Amino acid sequence: MATLAAPDLARYSRVAVWLHWLIATLIVVNLLLGFFRGEFDKPVRAAMMDVHKATGLTILLLSLARLGWRLGHRPPPFDPVMKAWEAAVARLVHWLFYLLMIALPLTGWMIVSTNGRSTSWFGLFDVAALPVAQGEEIHEFFEEVHEWLAYGILVLLALHVGGALRHHLAGHRHLVGRMAPWLRERDSGP
Repeated sequence: MATLAAPDLARYSRVAVWLHWLIATLIVVNLLLGFFRGEFDKPVRAAMMDVHKATGLTILLLSLARLGWRLGHRPPPFDPVMKAWEAAVARLVHWLFYLLMIALPLTGWMIVSTNGRSTSWFGLFDVAALPVAQGEEIHEFFEEVHEWLAYGILVLLALHVGGALRHHLAGHRHLVGRMAPWLRERDSGP
């Protein structure tokens, strides 16, 4: 099978790798907080939502930084082992991720803003409400959009992880190693 001649050149930068895994971890945590908050008593649920909101703002900021980094730093080329349709799907999923990593926390911020309230960032400082219309109807609209976007990011996560696992299990560890260097096969040279 064809692979790049110099796999080390096909890695993402350390900044991109760190942002990828930090954002991915925060997204998973926030999805769990959002989807399972109803399983807890009101005081615990309120604390979970405070963390959920602050984490969402963090994801928004980090995602904007990641997008800026991506626009300023070309990612490594797709390996020739990937079929054209796989590369197209990967490209689409990546750009949809950027869209949802920004839209999802923005809609969450809009939900809070429909009540005119600021959002506490882990108790350190308050983030002002966005200038959006206030009221129950617009609040419910943003809640609905936020929930659908959360389901959308779950679908993208499944596609992304599924594609990575498929390549990894097919022996193309160098592809996964572009973003997960600890899974890269070690060079056998001196």
